[in-house]
Amino acid sequence: MSDISSIYTIFIIEFALFFGVSSSGCPVLECWFVQEKPGHGGGFSVPMSQEKSLMFIRTEAYSEETMSDLHPPADISPSRIYYVTDPAGTFCSAALNPPKGSVNKPKCEINPFMPHASMVRWASALTDSAQSPVYLQADWFSVAVQGLDEQLTLSNVMRAPSASKEPKVILSVSSKTPVVRSRLGEPVLLDCGFWIDPSSPVHSSGFSVEWRYQFRGEGRLVLAYDGKNDRFAETSETGADIDITGLYETGNASLILEESQVRHSGVYICSVYLPHLLAQVAVELEIVEPPSLSIYPSPLPLLVPGQVLVIQCEASGFAPHTLDLVWEFTGADGKSRSLGQGGVTGHRLASDGTFSQGSHLALDSSKLGLGRGGDITCVAKHDGGTRRATAALNVIGVSAPSIEDSMAMVAVALVLYGMIKFLSWTFSSSDSSDTELKDKKVK
Repeated sequence: MSDISSIYTIFIIEFALFFGVSSSGCPVLECWFVQEKPGHGGGFSVPMSQEKSLMFIRTEAYSEETMSDLHPPADISPSRIYYVTDPAGTFCSAALNPPKGSVNKPKCEINPFMPHASMVRWASALTDSAQSPVYLQADWFSVAVQGLDEQLTLSNVMRAPSASKEPKVILSVSSKTPVVRSRLGEPVLLDCGFWIDPSSPVHSSGFSVEWRYQFRGEGRLVLAYDGKNDRFAETSETGADIDITGLYETGNASLILEESQVRHSGVYICSVYLPHLLAQVAVELEIVEPPSLSIYPSPLPLLVPGQVLVIQCEASGFAPHTLDLVWEFTGADGKSRSLGQGGVTGHRLASDGTFSQGSHLALDSSKLGLGRGGDITCVAKHDGGTRRATAALNVIGVSAPSIEDSMAMVAVALVLYGMIKFLSWTFSSSDSSDTELKDKKVK
């Protein structure tokens, strides 16, 4: 704990080297400044206003000379132009700096931020004193940014001297994997890292980390760590952990799930608490498991013209529940065609949260034009990938016999001939024995 200042100083250097940060490499971010409209009281629906805003960003403090070289656009109010000092270069990622002329741009929103004491018990020790530090008497802002192609999500808290437009990043929380996909049973890492300005009075006052799960309006606490008192809060969640060494050495607050399950799908919120400050990012986890396919009956029986054979395709163990089942037929000539979806059943939920679904298809060679047979394939199209199951179908008695039919008939003829010869030999031997026995008795 006593070395936390030097740890964060080292982390600034590592962070800058990782991103290749330089003042000239930092982007100019176009943002929306969003706040409550003045003159409206509280309530569930508070009118909001939004204004175009711009952030010039440097890793070093601005001077009058560097500011004079900047030329903000005329369509943005001077009151919404900010000259941001970002010592660790948290804004200076390639994911926030699109190529010149690119249509796709990062999403950025700036909000006024009001420092306040935390009410959660694992962070309450950070604000034991009832007095509000003089350091908080300033203009505070929170900035939420989403990078290009889901490469980065970032939440920064900035402090500016009152009435100044030169804020400095004090707390930064980010994730390089805002969206994570995983197969069932695999270990999962939900990335979250944080940085605290080592020159700020809050950097040596302790911190707390919280991971919370949200899905369809329901939520639960997954993990909470009180860094000031070095202890975890009690939760009902099992199989979730963080790297304590990495937490202190590099600000690595990533959540580790030992074995992914369907119930883990949802949004995870990584929150970092400092005295009177809070920043958080959301990471979405989707468990994607493709189906296993089986065709019944197996193997398929011979199909006679005029006969209807009902076959079943069973898809099981998949998640999420969206699935398309179709049937295909590949004839002896190698050409494939669709036989449609067949009769699709409803979803069935398994105890592990995965789904099952089936489709049945009535095969009538006279109507479907199956010829002498071929391959029947069940195709399942799922977010986890396309899966196929194939079974061989043989149709007998169609027009002139094929080579396969001829060989089958020859085989049947040989078997019948053999049986006849065997029975004939058996009866002949029996009659001869009876005759010899009678001759002996006569003698």
